[in-house]
Amino acid sequence: MPDAYRRRLGPLLALLPFGAAGAWIAYSRLGIDHHRRMPPPLPGRQECLSSDAGGLTFYASGPEAGVPLLLIHSVNAAANAYEVRPLYLHYAKVRPVYALDLPGFGFSERSDRVYTPELMTAAIRAMTAEIRRRHGGAAIDAVALSLSAEFLARAAIERPGDYRSLGLISPTGFDKRFERRNPSGSDTARAIAANPLWGRALFDLLVSRPSMRFFLEKTWGSRAIDEGLLEYDQISAHQPGAELAPFSFLAGHLFATETGRVYPRLDRPVWMLHGTRGDFVDYRHADRFRGDPGWTIDVLETGAFPHFERLPEVAARYDAFLARLGR
Repeated sequence: MPDAYRRRLGPLLALLPFGAAGAWIAYSRLGIDHHRRMPPPLPGRQECLSSDAGGLTFYASGPEAGVPLLLIHSVNAAANAYEVRPLYLHYAKVRPVYALDLPGFGFSERSDRVYTPELMTAAIRAMTAEIRRRHGGAAIDAVALSLSAEFLARAAIERPGDYRSLGLISPTGFDKRFERRNPSGSDTARAIAANPLWGRALFDLLVSRPSMRFFLEKTWGSRAIDEGLLEYDQISAHQPGAELAPFSFLAGHLFATETGRVYPRLDRPVWMLHGTRGDFVDYRHADRFRGDPGWTIDVLETGAFPHFERLPEVAARYDAFLARLGR
């Protein structure tokens, strides 16, 4: 290759990444539909609730009689109430069931703000208060997935009388974070990720179908993911403002809870369930609670969403826990 040609080619090759980035930004703005029609993730009544955490959307089904059950989805790039769908459909046959879209997700308000554990906890408090108002003030059962287990635990510490029991499925915070003070997140990281020039394009890469399938396979610890969840996540992630809460999550703002000071303070009966496959199996500090009479800990050979894989067993374990409450 002649030296003159090489000297000209070098700068052009150096510009290729910038050209590719510019092309993707343009494609994100002009070629990707960010207003996809989104049906409700769950059957039953879809309702709205004004709260200190902003506008919330929730779903309700089942008979009027019985102890109400609140189901709370996890937090990730495309989280929404579809994540609790198997439990919602199962328990709506026998008891009043509610499922919440947390702030920044699903049909709930997706405004441009920093999403924090305090905000999520406020949403759970508001939803719980609304359910109790509808059912004569009785304490409720609540089940939360993954990171939302930390928010539910905080809500139960603040208002223990609101809850008859707590269910934690694949809860976070039993790993190395249990014993250390956690940072409050990086405003700089969030600002960089959410830059109006490239923020939406960056998020579109994160929630592309191949990327989303990859992360769900890591959650399942298997390639046999739930295809319905993948399809709904694709729709939910392609809505106006869908990137805003995930950017707070990626910047660490939603991991500010000090779990070692939260979980031990729970004084409601706790049912904890986790799987053994995938990237979310570090429960090194769960043994601290195995001898606690207030805690019931079950383990299944599943990924982090065991209710999608083995619903009958999950329901049987949870029902057995509730039966032991003796109420």
